[in-house]
Amino acid sequence: MTDMQHSKSAIRKQLQGTLAAMSHGDRHAKSLSICTTVAATAEFQAARVIMLYLSMAEEVDTAPLALRAWQAGKTVVVPKVSWDQRRMLPVEISSLNNASLTVTGPGVREPIAGKPIPVDFIDIVIVPGLGFTRSGFRIGRGMGFYDRFLATPEFIGISCGMAFEEQIVPELPVLDHDVPLNMLVTEQSVHRFTSSCIDK
Repeated sequence: MTDMQHSKSAIRKQLQGTLAAMSHGDRHAKSLSICTTVAATAEFQAARVIMLYLSMAEEVDTAPLALRAWQAGKTVVVPKVSWDQRRMLPVEISSLNNASLTVTGPGVREPIAGKPIPVDFIDIVIVPGLGFTRSGFRIGRGMGFYDRFLATPEFIGISCGMAFEEQIVPELPVLDHDVPLNMLVTEQSVHRFTSSCIDK
């Protein structure tokens, strides 16, 4: 294991502990606040097609944002994972009903079926992560799905991280393939980043 891999592994372990220590009530209240803030941004309001992740138990809950998107007449898509090809296929969903979802891989929820949506149709992608910096970088669970997705030439939309303030870290090890975000929203603030990852 390289020094970089060891560093990232230690950071992931620390952040997983931080998330596990949050109470359900705290996580729920902060998730609702974050989703409300995202929904109020000009970027979300202008978007017609929203790609969300189906949240795991300790992540920011995206369900309130999906409901707001449907109420506003937007198309909601989520990733269907191709584990063998290590890529995500965006598919449209119209419900968060558990009967239409399944669990694959390391506890990842995804739709059983859905209409595939071209990547270049997606206006904004809500990106999960274990930790984020205030300069637009993130650390995920180490599988690289979102970095590969955001790096595809077909994706021309906005990438927005959603995080609890507890997930903000001063800095992260950054590799060449790590793709910075355009936005980051917590329960306390909205950050927008230029291409050079400096706050506007």
